[in-house]
Amino acid sequence: MRSRFAFITAGFLAVVVLGVGGLYAYDQLQSDTIADGVRVAGIPVGGLSAAEARAKVQRELAARLDQPVVVRAENRTYQLTPRQAQVGIDVQGSVDAALAESRHGTIVSRMVREVKGEAMDENLPARITYSPAAVHAFVNRVSRKVARKAKDASLEYSGSGITPVNGKDGLAVDKSALQRNVESLLDGGAGSRTLDVPVHRTKPAVTRASLAKKYPTVITIDRSTFKLHLFKGLKEVKTYSIAVGASGYDTPTGLYNIQDKTVDPTWHVPNKAWAGSLAGTTVPGGSPENPLKARWMGIYNGAGIHGTAEDDSIGSAASHGCIRMHVPDVIDLYDRVDVGNPVYIA
Repeated sequence: MRSRFAFITAGFLAVVVLGVGGLYAYDQLQSDTIADGVRVAGIPVGGLSAAEARAKVQRELAARLDQPVVVRAENRTYQLTPRQAQVGIDVQGSVDAALAESRHGTIVSRMVREVKGEAMDENLPARITYSPAAVHAFVNRVSRKVARKAKDASLEYSGSGITPVNGKDGLAVDKSALQRNVESLLDGGAGSRTLDVPVHRTKPAVTRASLAKKYPTVITIDRSTFKLHLFKGLKEVKTYSIAVGASGYDTPTGLYNIQDKTVDPTWHVPNKAWAGSLAGTTVPGGSPENPLKARWMGIYNGAGIHGTAEDDSIGSAASHGCIRMHVPDVIDLYDRVDVGNPVYIA
C-alpha cells in the first residue's frame, strides 16, 4: 500500500515538474518576442521579434522625425529641422523597453494572458535625443520675430486736418509653452508636426475710441493757404485767417505744443538788426510799440500765435516767424485752447 502511494506521489510530482519546466521553457522561448498590444511612439510592435521591432521602429520613426517642426504665427511659418535640433534615435533602447514591458508580471500571469489571447495596451515613448539648447534658441528666435509691443492709436497731421489712425494689438509669446510643444513633437509623437505659436494679445493704452479724450483740442496751420484750423473732439469747429513768416523768417514747421499763454504779452525784442532801435529791449504789453497784440500763445523758440494791428497783413507771408491773427480772432482762439494742446504747422 505504501509503495503504491509513493508511486502515485512520485508520478504527480513528475507531472508537476514537467509542467512547470514546460511553462518555463515556453516563457523563455517568448523572451525575444514583444507582447501583442505594445507600441513604441504609436508604432505597433506586438508579436515581433526584437530584430523585427528594431527594423520597424527605425524605419517608421526615422521617416517621422526626418520632417521639420513647423510653427505658425501671424501668417508666417518658422522651421526647426532635425539637423538643427540634433535629433537622434535610440532604437535599441526603445525596443529593449518594449521587451521589458512584455515580461511584466509572473510566468503564470503571462501564460494566462497568452492562453486567453489578451493583448496589452501599452504605448511606450520612443527614446529620442535632441539638443534642449537648440530648441531654446529656436524658441527665442521665433519670439523675437513674432512678439511686438502694442501700438497706440494716433493722429496723422496735415496743414488742413487730422486723421485718426487705429492702434494695433501687441503680441507676447508664451515661450515656456512653445518650448514644451516643440519638445513634444521632437519626442516622436505621431500626427502633425505643425503647431501654432501660443501668444497673448495686449491692448494698446490709447485706442481709436479714446483719441478724442487724449487730444481734446488740436490746432493745424497751413502756411500755403494762410489758415489756422481748430479741432475739438477730433472735429473741426473753426477756421481762422492768419499771416505767417516772410521769406527768410519762415514760420517753423512740424508738430509742437502750446507752451505758454499770456494776456497782453510783454515783447522781449530780439537783438536783431530788423528790430532797429528797439533791439534787445523789453516793450510792455499794451504799448503802441508792442506788435504782440491782445494775446500770446507760445509754440517754439520765440515763435507763437498773437494778435496784430496790421490787419492788412493777414492772408500773407509778413511776420518774422510768428502766426499773426486779427485781434478778435486771437482772443476767441485763446479762450478755446490750453497749454499742452498740439499745434501742427505745414
